[in-house]
Amino acid sequence: MTQQHLKILATADHQPAQDDPRIVHLANDADPFTLKDRLADIDRIDLDFPNFTDGRAYSQAYLLRRRLGFQGDLRATGDVLIDQLVQMQRTGFSSAVLKEGVDIADAQRQFERFGGFYQADAEVLTPVFKRELADASS
Repeated sequence: MTQQHLKILATADHQPAQDDPRIVHLANDADPFTLKDRLADIDRIDLDFPNFTDGRAYSQAYLLRRRLGFQGDLRATGDVLIDQLVQMQRTGFSSAVLKEGVDIADAQRQFERFGGFYQADAEVLTPVFKRELADASS
């Protein structure tokens, strides 16, 4: 069973980045590499999904995690729906703010639907066939 690491928040539980320099909102058309020199001073980056069909924030999250090595909270905001949560976790998000009216308990059950994945992702760096080969040779 897939272990859930993604923290799911209701809209009311999310405090947007305002005057705190350790929290950054990155527009979904911005280049994550513009934050490269500041990442050590940032605790959380909010990435926006203006609508559920706009997936640019997935790419931003993956770049921030894998290429830039960001270790802080990557938070999905905006039009966040239940069926996006597993992919958000796989691309590097650590928290997600659900769209108003979406039930958190329903959202958490989404992770029970998938037992594992063949491909590598931002969290599991080795594809299943390499993991199986390593297990067989040990």
